[in-house]
Amino acid sequence: MKTQGIPGRIDWVDYAKGFCIFLVVMLHSTKGVGKATGEMGFMGDIVAFAAPFRMPDFFMISGLFLALTIGRDWRLYLDRKVVHFFYFYVLWLTIQFGMKAPSFAGDTGWDGVAMQYALAFVQPFGTLWFIYALPVFFVITKLLHSLKVPWQATMLVAAALQISDIHTGSVLVDETASRFVYFFAGYILAGKIFVVADWVRDNTIKGLAFTFLWALVNGLFVAYGYSELPFVSLALGGLGALAVITVSALLSKVKALDLLRYMGQNSIVIYLSFFFPMAVSRTILLKLGIIQDAGVISLIVTCVATISPVILFWLINKVGYGHFLFKRPAWAYIAELPRAKRVAPSPT
Repeated sequence: MKTQGIPGRIDWVDYAKGFCIFLVVMLHSTKGVGKATGEMGFMGDIVAFAAPFRMPDFFMISGLFLALTIGRDWRLYLDRKVVHFFYFYVLWLTIQFGMKAPSFAGDTGWDGVAMQYALAFVQPFGTLWFIYALPVFFVITKLLHSLKVPWQATMLVAAALQISDIHTGSVLVDETASRFVYFFAGYILAGKIFVVADWVRDNTIKGLAFTFLWALVNGLFVAYGYSELPFVSLALGGLGALAVITVSALLSKVKALDLLRYMGQNSIVIYLSFFFPMAVSRTILLKLGIIQDAGVISLIVTCVATISPVILFWLINKVGYGHFLFKRPAWAYIAELPRAKRVAPSPT
């Protein structure tokens, strides 16, 4: 692969993860402002434009390197792909409930808070649903691999589930039906995806032309309300993920937007903790009332909610305390600790 950056990392993948996490924070920030003010301004249009590919790309990128680890024994695999995320889910679920419990108690009483907390282990809570669903995807893929199910059959069934637009009320069931096809595509087509990224880096003009045409097509389908139709949503999800990969490969070639790459390297840090600076900055801006434009407020909230976790992570590394928030401690492993984590832990 020609796209190597710092040792052990691939630059364009970090850029793509940076895009994904920024779009996720933008979604929740803009929706929060919209709920509070009744409007979202220009940011609502950007959120709508990103809707067809925001989560497909996130899941596709998550499956990219699975081929390197899927052959591990079950104990090691479950430790890295399930226990890892379960630790962060329980920790940050507890943190979020600790912050929101008083307001919940005002509506349902403390018994209701306890019930909601228990329910969160069956029905993923708020913004944490992604790290709840991802381990399930890892386990499903490992089972299919162990049973030697032909990948073509899995892709066909996964695509059919996505097209079916299933709505059961269960976040896990609905999101698995809707998103697993992209995760599995990232896993099974990883080699081709890396080839495409390298091709884009060698063919800048063609990469830019594809990005322009994709943006036009995606925008038209969104504008006319066709983006969520069966088959169309699947196609736009795949094309959008390819477009993000294309843009990320081009950025990695010119080494632009280093902050975006750094955000991608620390995407789990942002994902776990953006909810707090998002809520605080939104509340402050709305109470001050200095800025009236909902779009501008949403943009500021998005930026604050994205950058604040990175600053927090930097402070934690600086003072040497609080690593447990973003790095799994030794006691939370059920298999041998990887050597890299003993020397220089990484949150990604």
